[in-house]
Amino acid sequence: MDQKKRWGGAFVSEASIHRRRFERVRADIPVRISTIEPDLDPLTGRRYFRASQERCANLSRGGMFVHTHELLDPGRRVLVELSLPDGEQVEAIGRVAWTQYSMRNGSSKDLDCGVGIEFLGGATEQLSALEEFVNRRDHGEIDH
Repeated sequence: MDQKKRWGGAFVSEASIHRRRFERVRADIPVRISTIEPDLDPLTGRRYFRASQERCANLSRGGMFVHTHELLDPGRRVLVELSLPDGEQVEAIGRVAWTQYSMRNGSSKDLDCGVGIEFLGGATEQLSALEEFVNRRDHGEIDH
């Protein structure tokens, strides 16, 4: 199993420390994240799945950073559903590579929380549409 390390303000897996294979672009688009393995409710003992609607901050063919307060542990597998601005829908299986929880400007109201998700797989045509979308975007400086 991948070991977790603290790197800057984030907990990351050793695999995610290595250089990125894909260039990232800014992308403020809606994304739905659902857990694949169930959690166990500590009060009822029932299994349940998490799902949340969030915003993607940046994106590449290999993964994305998502602003969320629903932090998941590195290594956790998720279903990612992206709604690209051109109308394309992309579903992919991903893995939480790292989490970030930090305060900007020293204020708890200005939290910068999120997860880095590595894409593990998906339908070839959807991943191709994602790659085309990324290739058409302006490649500005990315801070996550």
